[in-house]
Parts: sequence; C-alpha cells; structure tokens
Amino acid sequence: MGMMEEFKQFAVSGNVMDLAVGVIVGGAFGKIVNSLTNDVIMPPIGLLLGGVDFKGMYAALDGKTYENLEAAVKAKAPVIAYGMFIQNVVEFVILAFVIFMMVRAMNKMRPGVASDKKAGG
Repeated sequence: MGMMEEFKQFAVSGNVMDLAVGVIVGGAFGKIVNSLTNDVIMPPIGLLLGGVDFKGMYAALDGKTYENLEAAVKAKAPVIAYGMFIQNVVEFVILAFVIFMMVRAMNKMRPGVASDKKAGG
C-alpha cells in the first residue's frame, strides 16, 4: 500500500473524525468556560476581595506607575500580568473539573468499567 493510500485510509477512519469533532466541540466548550469564569465566577470573587479586577492586576518592571495595565502595555513597559495568570488558572481548574465529571459520568455508563465501589469491599 502506497503512502497516499495509507494516508487516505487514516484520514477517513473513525478515530480521525472523532478527533476532529472533539477539537471543534472543545473549542466551543472552552469559550463557554471562559465566559463562565470571566462573567460569572470572577466578578463575585473580586467583589468579595474588595472590588479587585484580576485582569487589571500587574507589576510594571520598569519601576514606573501607570494608570492601568492597558496604559503600561501602550507605553511598551515590560509588565508581569499576574492577574491574567490568576484568571487563566481559575479557568483551567474549572475546565479540568468539568472534563473530569464528564469522563466520570461516561465511565459509569460504559459496561465493564469499574464503578465507584472499591475493589474487594
């Protein structure tokens, strides 16, 4: 079998199509988690911490003071945007938890997959 035939067989196999669908759905799901984090979860957390906007938290490495992160970036100042890092960590934790719950639910539905019961007791 030539390389082109082998590639055609690979490209139209079920696994590749499943992967393509997974990537597309994953991208859309990522946007939903991003909105959940930015628009629903982080505002109350910021309010509880005294009105903190995590996205705007930064440290300018040039020692100067700027009105906000956007002004520092516009001035081409080197900055550490640690607030965005915090935001991204929260998004990751939410996404990881949701994926964990989905995989757990799917494993419970599949026959022959170990359930929550511990082996031997």
